[in-house]
Amino acid sequence: MEHITLLLGIVIITALVFDFTNGFHDTANAMATTISTGALKPKVAVAMSAVLNLVGAFMSVEVAKTISKGLVNEQGIQPEVIFAALVGAILWNLVTWLVGLPSSSSHALMGGLIGAAVASAGLGAVNGSVVVTKVLIPAVAAPIVAGVAAMLATKVTYKLNGKIGQKTSAKGYKAGQIASAGLVSLAHGTNDAQKTMGIITLALVAGGALAPGSNPPVWVIVSAGMAIAMGTYLGGWRIIRTMGSGLTDLHPQQGFAAQTSAASVILASSNLGFSLSTTHACSGAVMGAGLGRKGGVVRWSTATRMFVAWGLTLPAAALVSAGAELVMRTGDVGVVAVTVFLVASCVAIWLISRRQVVDHTNVNEAAADEAEQPGVVTTAIAAVAVPPAAGTTAAVTDEDLKATIPAATATPTAPAAAV
Repeated sequence: MEHITLLLGIVIITALVFDFTNGFHDTANAMATTISTGALKPKVAVAMSAVLNLVGAFMSVEVAKTISKGLVNEQGIQPEVIFAALVGAILWNLVTWLVGLPSSSSHALMGGLIGAAVASAGLGAVNGSVVVTKVLIPAVAAPIVAGVAAMLATKVTYKLNGKIGQKTSAKGYKAGQIASAGLVSLAHGTNDAQKTMGIITLALVAGGALAPGSNPPVWVIVSAGMAIAMGTYLGGWRIIRTMGSGLTDLHPQQGFAAQTSAASVILASSNLGFSLSTTHACSGAVMGAGLGRKGGVVRWSTATRMFVAWGLTLPAAALVSAGAELVMRTGDVGVVAVTVFLVASCVAIWLISRRQVVDHTNVNEAAADEAEQPGVVTTAIAAVAVPPAAGTTAAVTDEDLKATIPAATATPTAPAAAV
């Protein structure tokens, strides 16, 4: 193994923590529709997804290369910059999980990396063409392409139902859902696990432990695959609820069409090295499947809040990470302050989530749309957006976050989630 300094070790551990949050945050992408239609029991579904995420992590390194070699210039990037990027990404993942919104872990990571790099070395540290061609364009195209494909596939499946018995077709589509959910999980491993591989590889290059232009070492691939698999097994139950029944009511035919369409888009993007958001692709496919069934509807109030969260992901993570990088410029005291701030914020969010629990026993219960208020995401991220001043260890408390996220804690009809 390469020579690892203490700071570099902290960065690597933090990257694996991000990978873990990515796992439970994105479990819904693969398994929400399978769970909501009853094709698989919740715990069986997340266990299957975890195994296939691990397998997928070993299938390609193209996306990892985009993160480690293309998004930012390796020259001048220090481990502190990468640590700051991970702070913003982790906090955005946890805040959006707390309020039950499917947002992109991938874009949170890339937003954090861009914000920290710009704060450290200026705009020249970011490769703008890569951001546009391999991040922004796929971010817009993925939900549209997956949504249209899922809508057309749903229409076709319902037409086929006239030629076979309804009961027989329902059983067949549930079996198809299991297969397609496995394909999405595999695709998620090939795309999202690689992002952590890329960020760790970038940290190793920045710390002088790897030569510039190196591919991820084997131990990086293994550890990233294990971290995302363990996070996936825990299950992000509240986001599963939103994806499975909050956007639309899905029948097995729709679930099969949505997952197959999303998996196709994700796998294609992985082969091309596009750092695609699996959340965007899967959410778009779910909405397309909802529109494809006659009489089907999409709950646009929930979808609108989700779109707002998507738009805020890059800038919000970038803002937090830029602030963290500026604090850490003061030296060891700043690094300690940001570390304490991150740990305290994570603990506070977890404590709030425990007030009302959503788990595998109640994930399919209907969630009230009115529980999620507009502005919750922005007020929540504001509570953790500014790291403490250098030389302090002020922490965000349970009471601080409770005051800023009333909708996530005060509505008894829409329980907050626990991992």
